[in-house]
Amino acid sequence: MSNKVHLGHTARKRFGQNFLTNESIISRIVGAIAPDNDHVMVEIGPGLGALTEPVAESIDQLTVVELDRDLVERLESHPFLKDKLRIHQGDAMQFDFSQLRQDGKKMKVFGNLPYNISTPLMFHLFEFAKDIATMHFMLQKEVVLRLSANPGTKAYGKLTVMAQYYCQVVPVLEVPPTAFAPPPKVDSAVVRLLPYEEKPWPCDDVEVLRHLCTTAFNMRRKTLRNNLKTLLSDEDFASLDIDSSLRPEQISVPQYVAMANLLCKKQAQI
Repeated sequence: MSNKVHLGHTARKRFGQNFLTNESIISRIVGAIAPDNDHVMVEIGPGLGALTEPVAESIDQLTVVELDRDLVERLESHPFLKDKLRIHQGDAMQFDFSQLRQDGKKMKVFGNLPYNISTPLMFHLFEFAKDIATMHFMLQKEVVLRLSANPGTKAYGKLTVMAQYYCQVVPVLEVPPTAFAPPPKVDSAVVRLLPYEEKPWPCDDVEVLRHLCTTAFNMRRKTLRNNLKTLLSDEDFASLDIDSSLRPEQISVPQYVAMANLLCKKQAQI
């Protein structure tokens, strides 16, 4: 299958590196990503190329964003990959992904994301959702549960609301620690995020939604009314037909968007 060249490299704690080594799981993930030449294929943090090689084999060009300079050097001199890759060395959390768009081609983004940056990185990527067709990420299983949670469950929170505002969230497969070297102490899972072409619940100002969610989920055990009393009045809740005696995890995504839009209107009147 591939001209496997192992990039002898020691995993670095500070980058949260755990490298995927299980071949059958790798091929299932590549199948889910569905690499093609009709999209700009973008990998975040290619690491030792476990996904990079099989994805690059079936396409003309792969763009990668990698922070670790040593790994960038290895990729640049890799006998098979060096002609296929466009490498951006730098921090994906600061990266402007819109510059990767090509004449009418949206991006398919994928990566085995280090656990310590997965949430802020996803928030960063959501800003480019209109340029992205699909995202596939290997994450801590607990993060995938949070992304795909339903209202009323313990996993439901700010990340759930923001992810489901931008994307349809589909858990793809679970990945045991034994699939990695070194094995992490947690279970992993792959999630598919499909950004909406047209958002089902459009928000007038996403920053307001984000601030509202942060405030609402700050104290999960308190009621919505308690947590949001500086932002919304009893009349506001009544006008939206939202029961403010509920806890924040019992409120649906469209209800959060409705509250945010009301806040935008109130701020415009000030």
